[in-house]
Amino acid sequence: MDVSLWSLLIGPLTEFGFMRRALVGCLALSLSCAPVGVFLLLRRMSLTGDAMAHAVLPGAAIGYLIAGLSLPAMTFGGVVAGLLVAVGSGLVARSTVLREDASLAAFYLISLALGVLIVSTRGSNVDLLHVLFGTVLALDNGALALLVGTAIVTLLALALLYRPLVLECVDPQFLRSVSRLSPVAHYGFLCLLVINLVAGFHALGTLMAVGMMVLPAAAARLWVRSLPALMALATGLALAASVTGLLLSYHVEWPTSPAIVLCLGAAYLASLVLGRNGLWRGGARSARRHLQR
Repeated sequence: MDVSLWSLLIGPLTEFGFMRRALVGCLALSLSCAPVGVFLLLRRMSLTGDAMAHAVLPGAAIGYLIAGLSLPAMTFGGVVAGLLVAVGSGLVARSTVLREDASLAAFYLISLALGVLIVSTRGSNVDLLHVLFGTVLALDNGALALLVGTAIVTLLALALLYRPLVLECVDPQFLRSVSRLSPVAHYGFLCLLVINLVAGFHALGTLMAVGMMVLPAAAARLWVRSLPALMALATGLALAASVTGLLLSYHVEWPTSPAIVLCLGAAYLASLVLGRNGLWRGGARSARRHLQR
């Protein structure tokens, strides 16, 4: 390989420890967040993922208030806050005239405002930026262990719950009528969503973590239809965008988390135009079907 090409693409990832650690963290996030994002997409819950990403903020902020930038405290607080918002919005939807999307929006707006208030009043601007946009280039051993552990737990849980999750995406009423696994699949998936958002929060920040879920899944859906291919392609796109974003942030000196999410956004926009089910090819097929009628 040409020396200049090596220094441009490979050198930063092999010569610097912080780049290697960021690469491992992004690999773990890609393996866990992208498959969860596929099920979010199929269940029409993409905006729910965005709401939950904001909902973990006050718990993480309270953990920060108690113990500073402590990984265990912020992780525990984020998981508790996310689960409380998920369960609370469901209970409100079942007990009042409000639908679940309205109650979830109300909870997440309150959570976001409370979390930003706690961090901004009791910490510095640097702390607030750390919470909102993450520090993927400063991952330590504890954060890497959390990301890798989350990826392992997520993949094992998805393997165990694969069939009921697929059935719930296709026909939740049928699953409830023939199996007792419906609540296990539903609440188990919400737990996976929360722990992945909390893990992504430590690397990419609250405002960017959900991008690792939604954008790869949406881009992959424009190319393939089968679920296994969808999960594999989404994971591949997430990893490719992570590597590209890391290299861009190194060479151009951009913030890393936004650079990664913008690379995911570029992949989505390209898929939207060029994908098999995108505007160009999909639109051409629709026009042909219309003329045939």
